[in-house]
Amino acid sequence: MTEALPLLTEDTGDGILIATLNRPEQLNALDMGTMDLLTEAVHRFRDTPELKVMLIRAAGRYFCAGADLKGGQRKITPTGQTASGIRENHRLNLNGMQQLWDEMEHIEKPIVVAHHAPCVGGGLELSLSCDFRLAAASASYAFPEGLFGVLPASGGVSRLTRLCGPHWARWLIMANKPADAQLALTMGLVHQVFPDETFEAEVMDFCRHLAKQNGEQMGAAKVAIELCAELGRDGARQVERMANSGLMLNPAYLETMRAYVEKLGRKRD
Repeated sequence: MTEALPLLTEDTGDGILIATLNRPEQLNALDMGTMDLLTEAVHRFRDTPELKVMLIRAAGRYFCAGADLKGGQRKITPTGQTASGIRENHRLNLNGMQQLWDEMEHIEKPIVVAHHAPCVGGGLELSLSCDFRLAAASASYAFPEGLFGVLPASGGVSRLTRLCGPHWARWLIMANKPADAQLALTMGLVHQVFPDETFEAEVMDFCRHLAKQNGEQMGAAKVAIELCAELGRDGARQVERMANSGLMLNPAYLETMRAYVEKLGRKRD
């Protein structure tokens, strides 16, 4: 019998690429095989113009239990027993987590992650690099790294603090306290919480809605929002003007505005 792949992909035909974590017996822990297939899926999404939205979801009773500590890892450089070696291990090894999370954050298309169940450790770090986080009522969130006296250092501290602020980062990381779906919504960790019974349908409706949006606008918005989050008021104003100057030269925008102005004129007549 052929062993099931640890990550399944599906092109829905309407611009959505679905990647499903598929190691339910291992609580979808991220091993080398999963990371390799997820990297392939992200690159496919990035490089295929017809794909407008990527959805990451999971099968089983966990969304993801984090990194697979038993699954080994592909090492690019020896780490040694020094502090600098450990820092290099975070940056280069861990099955390419940091590089992949960064790439997902930089792709100028929306990536949605759907949490139907607990999302822990590396699974939460993966999710923080996505553009939209949707939760079922039964979802929950935690960074268990504090139990071992360390930090979630593949983007966990930096992205969570940037997204939810130091107030809630202290809750999940310093206090090592979990958050259920409603608290995650309060924190700003997720965008919306749906009932378990309608979760899958609601997620797909949202992805289809995204797929209908203007791709150029979405890409420019993703870049502009990231830059504005880092800049002061004046610099942020320059970014939004710069981004919009390119969009307003787009033939699709010019045609849409021409038709809209004509329609307004007919209504006034």
